[in-house]
Amino acid sequence: MDKNRQIRKVLLLTLGLNAGVAAAKIVYGYLIGSISMTADGFHSFFDGASNIIGLVGIWIASRPPDENHAYGHKKYETLSTIAISVMMFLTAIEILKRVFQNLSGAKGPEVEAGGFAVMIVTLFVNICVSRYERKKGIELGSDFLVADAMHTKSDIYTTLTVIASLVGARMGFPAVDPVAAVFITFMIARMGFEILRSASAILTDAVAFDHDLICRAALGVEGVVDCHAVRTRGRKDHVLVDLHVSVRRDMPIGAAHDVAHAVCDRLKKTFPELADVVVHIEPQGHVEP
Repeated sequence: MDKNRQIRKVLLLTLGLNAGVAAAKIVYGYLIGSISMTADGFHSFFDGASNIIGLVGIWIASRPPDENHAYGHKKYETLSTIAISVMMFLTAIEILKRVFQNLSGAKGPEVEAGGFAVMIVTLFVNICVSRYERKKGIELGSDFLVADAMHTKSDIYTTLTVIASLVGARMGFPAVDPVAAVFITFMIARMGFEILRSASAILTDAVAFDHDLICRAALGVEGVVDCHAVRTRGRKDHVLVDLHVSVRRDMPIGAAHDVAHAVCDRLKKTFPELADVVVHIEPQGHVEP
């Protein structure tokens, strides 16, 4: 099974689980008249929406290079992670709105045994989904799965907010809910910022690989006397590299060409994450203008 198919399989599984969690919260929230539980259910619904975004992003990213995208479509997956960070920021805003409503004297969450049961079960499901998605994201080198796992983790925090509200209300301390919610909002916004920063680094072609490691490998090829001007960009699992290597001034063009191919082959074999390598050959002692 290819990598993109495995990622789609993970997203479909988590989509089903997120839909079940959202339905449980929304339906039970309406039945007992709990505004906070219903709102949390709609937040879980956004988790499912992010899975759909991921499926579309992965589908586009899996397309091979074409005339207009010579380097492929991998960045579409990274682009889709930005949508996840936006959703997390919106989630943080919604929690702050809930805090304001609480301070304004709006009706708090219902204290029901059934409510505790629903929230605890859905909390357990969210924890399992977040850990599973993160594990698979790391294994498959998927930025989106890792980002979506963090988004699901934000759902865990909002669920804890509702549980804290229920516990606080039952113990006679309703102020616990707004205090916990403010802290959770900060954590969600921080995760959203981390996702956005990581995605932005890829989309703006930040350095993607250790240049010293590339030069060490290139210098191990017979005929190479120097390595410099290394540039890297791309995702961790799809790095594009170009570099300059120096050879003897009296080396025939054909031999220098063979050296360039040998450097390319050695780098790709040594570092599987390098998807494309461009080698520029220079005579020894050449000085850039």
